[in-house]
Amino acid sequence: MKPIPFAKRVSLAVILFACMIAFRQGRNFWILPDQRGQRLYDAGDFQEAAIAFSDPFRRAASLAEARDFKAAAGVYATLPGPEAAFNHGNALVMQGDYETAIRRYDRALELRPDWTAAIENRQIAALRAERMKDEPGVGTEGELGADEIVFDLDNNKNAQAGEEDAESGEASDDEVRLAWLRQVQTTPRDFLKSKFAYQQAMRSRTENAQEHAPESEQ
Repeated sequence: MKPIPFAKRVSLAVILFACMIAFRQGRNFWILPDQRGQRLYDAGDFQEAAIAFSDPFRRAASLAEARDFKAAAGVYATLPGPEAAFNHGNALVMQGDYETAIRRYDRALELRPDWTAAIENRQIAALRAERMKDEPGVGTEGELGADEIVFDLDNNKNAQAGEEDAESGEASDDEVRLAWLRQVQTTPRDFLKSKFAYQQAMRSRTENAQEHAPESEQ
């Protein structure tokens, strides 16, 4: 057997030393980018996950989780399919761009008709857009902070009335939506809060109507 040349022995030693350092630091240089991205995502490091992911859909989802909605919208805009259009709409809503979001929800519904989530989000985005037209002073222009929530104290009575009507089963769907949408000013995170509150009000209204329905109708 021929002896290993000195240069090759040095190269091999360097490689082994690098592997030992990586092992001691708990790193694995052999995992795929999407595997590393998923580990970072699961650990809650969404910004780093977005950098690591090679899958653009996962990258966009990580950006959205990191509340970089502008960047997330930019990625979703390049992707095909109803899910991409839907999530693009969500990212636009979180920036306060309701009109463009509505068009993206429309696209999602073209590709996937009767998609409940897209229908609901479109309805709420449309109401938000309409409210901003009716009340130009509501909200702010440009991109908003994801955690910025400004309560509209002047409309608290309207919101409370909407809650009572929803529970009694007397309000129409549009009235309940409007009541919830008037509760807070136009901010990105407010959109989701309004949506969840509206859905809860609708469930309460349905349950209440069923409880008070005549026995012959049940």
